[in-house]
Amino acid sequence: MKKVVLVDDEIVFRETIRECLDWDKEGLIYCGDASDGEVALPILEQVRPDILITDISMPFMNGLELCNIVTKRFPEMKIIILSGHGEFEYARSALRLGIDEYCLKPISSAELTQTLREVSAKIDQEREEKSRIEKLERRESEHVQLSRQKLLNDLCSGFVTTHDAIQLSTGLHLNLVASFYTVVIADYRSGSSALQSKEAAGGLAERLSAMQREPSQLSFQRSKSETVWILKADSLEQLQKELQPFKDMQLLRMEDGDPTLAVGIGSVQDRLQNVHISFLEAAEDMHWRRLSRQNSHSLWEIMSGTLDASVFLDRGRFIQFLKIGTMNQLDSFIPEYAAVLKDINWKNSPIGYYILNDLTLEVFRSAKNMYRRLSDSEEVLGQLQLVIGSIRAWEDVCAYLRRLTEQFWSWRSRIDKYSDMLLKVKEFIRTHYHQDDVSLQDAADHAGVSPSHLSKVFSQETGQTFIEYVTQVRIRKAMELLQTTSAKSYEIAFQVGYCDPHYFSNLFKRMTGMTTKEFRKSGLPLESLAEEGA
Repeated sequence: MKKVVLVDDEIVFRETIRECLDWDKEGLIYCGDASDGEVALPILEQVRPDILITDISMPFMNGLELCNIVTKRFPEMKIIILSGHGEFEYARSALRLGIDEYCLKPISSAELTQTLREVSAKIDQEREEKSRIEKLERRESEHVQLSRQKLLNDLCSGFVTTHDAIQLSTGLHLNLVASFYTVVIADYRSGSSALQSKEAAGGLAERLSAMQREPSQLSFQRSKSETVWILKADSLEQLQKELQPFKDMQLLRMEDGDPTLAVGIGSVQDRLQNVHISFLEAAEDMHWRRLSRQNSHSLWEIMSGTLDASVFLDRGRFIQFLKIGTMNQLDSFIPEYAAVLKDINWKNSPIGYYILNDLTLEVFRSAKNMYRRLSDSEEVLGQLQLVIGSIRAWEDVCAYLRRLTEQFWSWRSRIDKYSDMLLKVKEFIRTHYHQDDVSLQDAADHAGVSPSHLSKVFSQETGQTFIEYVTQVRIRKAMELLQTTSAKSYEIAFQVGYCDPHYFSNLFKRMTGMTTKEFRKSGLPLESLAEEGA
């Protein structure tokens, strides 16, 4: 049904039109009439008719003046002009305004009905065309969105090469090129926790939704509950800013113990191809955090908020001991640390088991963050949780904590056994970085190992390739020279081992997010590109 409004200064004509036409039969609704354009405007504003029938010659505001306003304010409204004048000038003016039909008075009800049918058919045709275009646009948008999600998913899964990813992203109007990347995964399970109020759940869902809509970020829905973000930036400083909201969310979840959300963050990578590595690390980080939150939630439910807070173990203190403690300190540290658990009744209460399990999960998560390539962690965790279940006395607790410590130190020792070789290689790089031909072979000869072995160990233990570390040392030295000397950019390029000043300038911009000139003026501290593992 299409709405119609009539504007004419002759009341008899308005009444005749209103009474003589079978509006319902024609699929029309007569919504009212007015005596001139000025009176008609409020009615048009309120009713928003599909068809306006108006006379030209009217007092106060004539039909052409009214049509001029209507075509601008309501461009989709169809206009039929009725006039007792057959002059060409009126018709030409009406045509200029985009009038749909121009009819001369007197006009019969049959003629007006036929005109309304033609205009109504035109409206139907336009609506069908608009609907068809909208449907096509929706399909295209859905196709682009699905293609976009598939590309980002394939990138995280390692199923697409850098070349193919960039080629595909161009067609999807997606910019993947940046100097640094990292992946974040958030697993949000709404309503799964008694700890979370409706208000908190709504706020958290809204916050995650806002992060997904952020145009500067690349995100896709991996499952009903999991969202993945690929954060990218041209400088480490900018990437840290992009990461901060997710780190804040991690901290919030740790403090309130709510397991509805787990957020995992992968390592920073400087190659698009290595987004896959960051994704796997983010998935592992999320996994361990969720296990820890679920355990804390179970403990909270058992305690029902009645247990003295002093019973809890200081996890941070234990992790710190694992990192820097020695075997000589172990016998004195463990009993003193576990003293708060002495009064627990292990036969009648499960609280102690949850506390130890929570500490164990935190130890494993820290180990994963520090030593990303632990292949046996799941198996070892299962064995240790069986040991926790067999504890019956405080002495068993001390024995377990000793075993947990020794397990962490065994992982640490795997890394430490390569430390001498890595120190030699890093020192060799720092001494020879200024030579443009410094190579993996040279460093391997210096350390007394094969190039293939050095390449594998260096990447595995530092998270960087040999050439990436050399580049980092060179750029850091270039930053130092830019701040402490007045040497030209091309001179500094030669001093840090680059024969091509243009290549050096591009590399410096990619690594720091600034040109050499901008960096020199900025006065930023050298810590803006910290040297990992130094």
